[in-house]
Amino acid sequence: MPAGEAGIGKAGMEWLQERTFITGREMRMFKTRLTEMLGIPHPIMMGGMQLLSTAEFTAAAANAGVMAFLAAETFPSPEALREEIRKTRRLTDRPFGVNISMLPDTGRGERSLTFAGIAADEKVAAVETAGSDPAFLVPILKEAGVRVFHKVPSIRFARKAVAGGVDGIIIVGFECGGHPGMDDVPLSIILPRAVDELPVPVIAAGGIADARGFASALCLGADGVLMGTRFVVTEESTMCESIKKRYLEITENDTTLIMRSLKNPFRCYKNSATKRVLEMEARGASLLELLTVVGGQVSRDTYAKGDPDGVPVACSLGAALIHDVKPIADVVNDIVEGAHAILSRLRSMEEPGTGTRAGAARA
Repeated sequence: MPAGEAGIGKAGMEWLQERTFITGREMRMFKTRLTEMLGIPHPIMMGGMQLLSTAEFTAAAANAGVMAFLAAETFPSPEALREEIRKTRRLTDRPFGVNISMLPDTGRGERSLTFAGIAADEKVAAVETAGSDPAFLVPILKEAGVRVFHKVPSIRFARKAVAGGVDGIIIVGFECGGHPGMDDVPLSIILPRAVDELPVPVIAAGGIADARGFASALCLGADGVLMGTRFVVTEESTMCESIKKRYLEITENDTTLIMRSLKNPFRCYKNSATKRVLEMEARGASLLELLTVVGGQVSRDTYAKGDPDGVPVACSLGAALIHDVKPIADVVNDIVEGAHAILSRLRSMEEPGTGTRAGAARA
């Protein structure tokens, strides 16, 4: 869909919709550049989430018709990632991918390149990159036919990634859980800017948790959406039940941003750990000090214990719209069917062309 056709008029509606069958009953689908590029039923992605995105969780999402990503950094070695890819393939015949997060200034370029090589060898459908410029990974992935989607919080980073050869951009709004960047721009602004500026498919991320967010993103021109928090709060999620329960208690006022002092802000729900981090930052704590609270091993241990207060936990503002824990397939179907109901409601509000255009001269 060209950027200039991002509205929801009749032509846009026809472009968005086709009919198919799913789970034994008729269901209208959305066809976009993303679904056509990846061969997936729904223009929805489940972002790769460290410590959570294992074979079982990823395959469950793929089986529900979305593009899901294993999180490479979850696994202790590159070969462990390879085995997880093969395990996922045994659990689903649908496309899935690998997330490669490249933290700035940590010297992990070689590790990321190794992960990319495995993704290429195993011919996964797509790779989701984040954190640093992915240009050095693109050639090996593209040569193997792997699509590359780079996640960014700003237009300037998106332009650079497109110049480096990525196939699509995941544009992140300030509402997102995890890392929203430093610009504090909401999705309602950054998304149409990206659609207008970029020649590749644009996927919206940040605060999307239901049919309303999904439909809004499509109406703003997105080729699809990426969600994290909504998928964490599902039956198949590997997150401990006590933390899933905490998510259900979150309101729009219950998240906070930590690690701004490192220019790497992280949105999570408020708890005793985030309070401690903010106090440490206020007195000028170093990265090494902060890692004693936010480090990966600390998170791993805390999740294993099921302690919702022991570590900062990524949480989107969209958590305020999540009210239940249910199967991934139900989440996806509710979003898709709900979006069609929203579009039908909008069509019902249209009146025949009997009015006068604003600014038109009167007789």
